[in-house]
Amino acid sequence: MEVDPYPVSGMSRVFCVLGHPVGHSVSPAMQNAALRRMGIDGIYVAFDVPPEGLPEAVKGLRALGIGGVNCTIPHKEAVIPLVDELSPDAELIGAVNTLVFQGRRITGHNTDAPGFLSAVRAAGVEPAGKRIVVLGAGGAARAVLVALARCGAEIVLANRTLSRGQELAAELNEKLGGAIRVLPLQASLLRDATREADLLVNTTAAGMSPQSDTMPDVPEDAFHAGLFVYDLVYNPHETRLLRTARSRGARGTHGAGMLAHQGAVALELWTGVPAPAGLMEEVVLERLSGGS
Repeated sequence: MEVDPYPVSGMSRVFCVLGHPVGHSVSPAMQNAALRRMGIDGIYVAFDVPPEGLPEAVKGLRALGIGGVNCTIPHKEAVIPLVDELSPDAELIGAVNTLVFQGRRITGHNTDAPGFLSAVRAAGVEPAGKRIVVLGAGGAARAVLVALARCGAEIVLANRTLSRGQELAAELNEKLGGAIRVLPLQASLLRDATREADLLVNTTAAGMSPQSDTMPDVPEDAFHAGLFVYDLVYNPHETRLLRTARSRGARGTHGAGMLAHQGAVALELWTGVPAPAGLMEEVVLERLSGGS
């Protein structure tokens, strides 16, 4: 009889992600590979929980003594009233993607801001003090802006709905003491800001499969050799934005690194053990390319 090299025992810790739908998630493959590399007796699974079932699911996981929980769409905001405490990042970002259980007490964390910062630094870019253009003002943008504002970056936020960008910038400027400037996401207005930038971060869904032939409204002549483009889209991992940037001499990378690094931060919160973010990114890319 073949022996399972990674046996699940009565002592195994169980970790999970809650979402709806969640069958497409690469998190189980990514996190289980990390748990094995870390030598932790545990297993990570996905639970499809509809919105109306979230309170009961969290209550049940608390009773079961779950090792840790990730929350994805549509639960990141809905789970906030169900936790006992929010981390500073979760409070600033207004969303929770990680639950840490300590006895009966649940703390809601958001690992996107530190995950983004770690991913950008792993790509060879130090954002502290740099001139940065951020595209979009949704939930992902909030995490990115929190991370960058704390670094003391000089930030221009560009969003199609100007009022939404202005509201977000005003809120974060007040809370973090920053000076985020806001522009409409229009090519003519983005040209100068991008030409002067060291880093361009796309937090919009432009270019995401199946609309992979689209890209944010950044003029081609704004890209330059001193610019690094970080596209949070990771499916496909070679977006039109990245191809265009490279054709003009800029460097760049996809968002699989942020997915891996935010997952690594979650694992470290649950286990107290450093997680292998590089391995986790490899697993994400393998899964997206159709590997087993």
